[in-house]
Amino acid sequence: MDQQANQNGADAEPRLSRIQLRNRARIEEAALEVFSQHGFRGATLDQIAAEAGLSKPNILYYFAGKEEIHVTLLERLLETWLDPLVTLDAAGEPVAEILAYTRRKLDMARDYPRESRLFANEILQGAPNILPALKGALKSLVDEKAAVIRAWSDAGKIARVDPHHLIFSIWAMTQHYADFDVQVRAVLGEGRDPWTEAETHLMTHFRRVLTA
Repeated sequence: MDQQANQNGADAEPRLSRIQLRNRARIEEAALEVFSQHGFRGATLDQIAAEAGLSKPNILYYFAGKEEIHVTLLERLLETWLDPLVTLDAAGEPVAEILAYTRRKLDMARDYPRESRLFANEILQGAPNILPALKGALKSLVDEKAAVIRAWSDAGKIARVDPHHLIFSIWAMTQHYADFDVQVRAVLGEGRDPWTEAETHLMTHFRRVLTA
């Protein structure tokens, strides 16, 4: 048994020091900035190293290449992206639950614009790094919550809607404000807050859709 424990200890990954954890965090933060600006294909390890204030060999000490950094960011991002939908409660009041989900998605777009662009760029490239997750965890969660929305619709608690396309609409209308921030601000002009106005508009829009 001691031999097995020793073997397991030998196979376990070494625990990173505080400095190593801090350096990994710096690299991931720098990579997020670079990927969100240049996309995966346009980004280079030299750019990431410069943004992180570390040498390229130092980057390669922690990650095998930019592909590994990109996948690490996307996997973490996908978990974050799913959280707002996870909390949609089948026992709650239907319209309030869907509007709260919409508000959480809008808040996420406002608070994580770089992550939103990173995700959008990955999808536009055909999702080469996260397609299995899209077909797996994401699809399973969306199907589960779509069934909840369909049940509300069938029970007459909300208007008749296609639940999957309702969720797609929420995604599209909330992430637009992050992915096209420059365009939104240019059209609205100075002195207007796109996020406050977006929340007012989206709450009104989806309330009408759900109660029509």
